[in-house]
Amino acid sequence: MSKKLRSGYTTGTHATALVGAVLFDYIHQKTFTNIEVELPDGQKADIAILKEKKRVFSTIKVDNDDLDVTKGCKISLELFLIPPTHIKPQNQSIIRTNSITLHIYAGDGVGVVTKKGLKIAPNFPAINPTPLLMMQTISSKVDTLGKSYEFHLLFSIKDGEQIAKSTANAKVGVIGGLSILGTKGVVKPISATAYIDSIATELSVLEASGAKEVVFTLGNSALDRAKEQYDLLSIIEIGNFVYDALQLLEGKGFTKVIFITSIAKMTKVAQGCKNTHNRFGGIDFNSVDRWLEESNIQRPKERYATLKGVLEHITESDKFIDLVDKRASQQIQEWLNNKSVSLQIITLYTK
Repeated sequence: MSKKLRSGYTTGTHATALVGAVLFDYIHQKTFTNIEVELPDGQKADIAILKEKKRVFSTIKVDNDDLDVTKGCKISLELFLIPPTHIKPQNQSIIRTNSITLHIYAGDGVGVVTKKGLKIAPNFPAINPTPLLMMQTISSKVDTLGKSYEFHLLFSIKDGEQIAKSTANAKVGVIGGLSILGTKGVVKPISATAYIDSIATELSVLEASGAKEVVFTLGNSALDRAKEQYDLLSIIEIGNFVYDALQLLEGKGFTKVIFITSIAKMTKVAQGCKNTHNRFGGIDFNSVDRWLEESNIQRPKERYATLKGVLEHITESDKFIDLVDKRASQQIQEWLNNKSVSLQIITLYTK
């Protein structure tokens, strides 16, 4: 019997719970250990929080079965009655309800946006629009007893700057820590959404820089090759998400895409695999045999379980690779919604 995978909640949902906690604590002198947060789809999330000291609350991001570097991290929020001092240079995000105004700042471990192309303008805290809207919603539900309040809220994430080194934050211009993210409030287990969202973000930043050329890489060897020839900002690691990455080019201003990967993954693409991960299938060696025959290349007498094994035992591997490149190029052009984008294929193979 397979283990049921665990979902979790985004950094934005946890940050929203902290806003509710500090407001209830200050205005009503009520200290809660759990806060209910309304998610964008109307569902509710119950988030555990802890009062660390006067006007300071924290929460631990729920562990889950997603590939999520922020799970288990500690997010904190401190409420000030005047603007906090000794913080990194930034503009403040402002949230207003009928009776509460919140000035939001990025503290230690929370990044500040420095490049165009993200959902947040440069020099503002890296807190996405959906979490800010969720914070506004929870603020509007706090009864102010007829009074008006203005607060300054400083978010921090423990070890956030170090954790951010394993993300693309610095590359896309989020400096000084992690982002507070989330569009649905929920993190689905082993979801591809976060990875594809990351590709979309890198494309937006690259487009905003004025670049017309993007380099898609699959695998570490492809990334190493790309770094030798292209600017780092133009290189986007797309994992195994070939089709999804190509769809993200629709509506963008790029005129050229360079596609770099190994001969094995390129063969999968040539065979129509939209995702090159092994769980979606392997190489069809019957097709490989037909391609060898079409190219008048004598296939090996033995059957090999890997493409490398086949190529090592034929005399014209370059000719076969050229055929794979041609077929992969045709397949990618079919998947591209923007037919005006030119394509360059670079296939990596060493004997």
